[in-house]
Amino acid sequence: MSRTKIAVVTGANKGLGYAIVKILCKEYDGKVYLTSRDETRGTQACEELRSSGLSPEYQQLDITDSDSVLKFIKGVRDRNEEVDILVNNAGVLFLKDAKESKIHQADITILVNFFSSVIFTENMLPFMSEGGRIVNISSSSGHLSRIPSETLRKKFKSEDLTFSELKKLVLSYVESVRQNEEISDVWGDSPYVVSKVGLNAYTFMLNKRISSRGKDK
Repeated sequence: MSRTKIAVVTGANKGLGYAIVKILCKEYDGKVYLTSRDETRGTQACEELRSSGLSPEYQQLDITDSDSVLKFIKGVRDRNEEVDILVNNAGVLFLKDAKESKIHQADITILVNFFSSVIFTENMLPFMSEGGRIVNISSSSGHLSRIPSETLRKKFKSEDLTFSELKKLVLSYVESVRQNEEISDVWGDSPYVVSKVGLNAYTFMLNKRISSRGKDK
């Protein structure tokens, strides 16, 4: 029994994610899932697209909530679907004048933009179609030049960097913030930058892993 090919966009009830869903609904020959943490807003976004003649499907998905992730994956499996396109767009950015503490901003930004995105992607890999595409939405903020420390930059771009080492490296940033260490000359002042640098490193690492699998076949 053939599987139904699908496209999944996280954090898609507004902004870039919403725009990506709209384009996919017009150009992708398959089912398109608009997902969001807030079910009400996600459903409303779907209805807006449907009112313009498009046909997105809605699924609630909070990538920071393991129960939500497991429920989403179970749905994919139960509906006999395979993911042809996965767009990891869900993310968070605190504005410069945000009132939250530096520790809170670092915790949440790294959790959502790096760890949750990475963990969700790893959980989705068994359900990706052969030749399926994974798009991790990044930013110019994720350029390595935004990290002041040359030592850190070398670690992030090292071809010998392992998945486990990458996670420990990003976590060490959070620990430094929690310890109130002076890190502006090492990590810089933006948790968003660190989260996107980490995500970019993971993306290169993932591409290398997937490419090597293809060569082994």
